[in-house]
Amino acid sequence: MTNKITELFNIEYPIVQGGMIWVSGWKLASAVSNAGGLGLIGAGSMYPDVLREHIQKCKKATDKPFGVNVPMLYPDIEQIMDIIVEEGVKIVFTSAGNPKTWTSFLKEKGITVVHVVSSVKFALKAEAAGVDAVVCEGFEAGGHNGREETTTFTLIPMVKDQVKIPVIAAGGIGSGRGMLAAMVLGADAVQIGSRFAATEESSAHANFKDTIVNVKDGDTYLTLKELAPVRLVRNKFFKDVQELYQQNPTIDDLKTLLGRARAKRGMFEGDLEEGELEIGQIAGLIHEIKPAKQVVEEIISEYNTVKSSI
Repeated sequence: MTNKITELFNIEYPIVQGGMIWVSGWKLASAVSNAGGLGLIGAGSMYPDVLREHIQKCKKATDKPFGVNVPMLYPDIEQIMDIIVEEGVKIVFTSAGNPKTWTSFLKEKGITVVHVVSSVKFALKAEAAGVDAVVCEGFEAGGHNGREETTTFTLIPMVKDQVKIPVIAAGGIGSGRGMLAAMVLGADAVQIGSRFAATEESSAHANFKDTIVNVKDGDTYLTLKELAPVRLVRNKFFKDVQELYQQNPTIDDLKTLLGRARAKRGMFEGDLEEGELEIGQIAGLIHEIKPAKQVVEEIISEYNTVKSSI
């Protein structure tokens, strides 16, 4: 499968693994890259020295291209970017910030830059900033979403009509059928998070992986929009948030309840009651924990089968 994205990243399949916090370490990134996709290390949950360790281990585990996902609200962003350059990372996905801030710096170092957007407006800003591609992430996605609440399959064609750079679809995609649908609508590739969160190589806690495969339709919900919209599994913490909303809370009230390290507590440490459990709506179609290589193979096989039957 050769297209703009496979050529841009020098990969076999137009499948990008989501750079999820507490889930996307070197084991997952290297496994996806070795399977023919593009693996991403999620820097958002890593201290600088931890990120360096993951990059170095990933380089030893694969000779295929991989990248790093960097939320630009990261407090040690300058140190993170320096490490990426020092370690020779060739692909960076940026999110949660203005793409103008770091795109030129990275491009000058010969790094391919992709920015995550949730609207046409931000896609155009990212293109103007000089990024090589954009990820269009819809309302269905897990983790932190845009405030627009535009669905993936609405967003893809709207963005595709407005930008000249490649478009990667994200949010609600976890199968070959979903991949084909996204590409029919104009996507050049897909970015998949939730399906890879429930893999053997994912660094998520076993409790969280078990939760993912048991999620059903309607078990996730977008909340905390006043802070940063996040899609969560409905657990005790989620119910506490909803109860607080009944009291017309202030921003500070919400921040106090959220506290620190909620996502780590839930996704990495396995606290299913008090932790944040971030996962996408597609989890309702995930029923088994598998090796990442098998996930990639099954997606491509289903994609080809469905495409040939049309």
